[in-house]
Amino acid sequence: MSGAGKKVVDVAFKASKNIDWEGMAKLLVSDEARKEFATLRRAFDEVNTTLSTKFSQEPEPIDWEYYRKGIGSRLVDMYKEAYDSIEIPKYEDTVTPQYLPKFDALLVELKEAEEKSLKESERLEKEIAEVQEMKKKISTMTANEYFEKHPELKKKFDDEIRNDYWGY
Repeated sequence: MSGAGKKVVDVAFKASKNIDWEGMAKLLVSDEARKEFATLRRAFDEVNTTLSTKFSQEPEPIDWEYYRKGIGSRLVDMYKEAYDSIEIPKYEDTVTPQYLPKFDALLVELKEAEEKSLKESERLEKEIAEVQEMKKKISTMTANEYFEKHPELKKKFDDEIRNDYWGY
């Protein structure tokens, strides 16, 4: 197997092990999204299979003696010499070093956004719990109990009354 081909297969194999397909599938809410996700997974598996079968096998060695018997040694030797002189250049990755810093910066930004999102989610869950609690108690709650939880509203109403502002 050529060095580049083996590297592609290794990267694809490692990538497929790190993907949490079931975890991602749980996040999908619509049937259309599930259908598209299944198509993506099927395509990914097909490409992975193609990569692992096509690039994981060494080419069969050429039986030069077989061709010498049928064609003649002079012509076969000429082809063998040409075949042996072929040098396949080794793949040098010049793209990854350019994009690796950008990718790392995006990962940092992603982590910050994730933390911010988790904090906001936590805040919203607390707010939802408070609203649900308020919803249960609202029918029996007095104004004083309400103002204890919302002192800014009490101050606003007291200021309006003090300034003789009745909303018209």
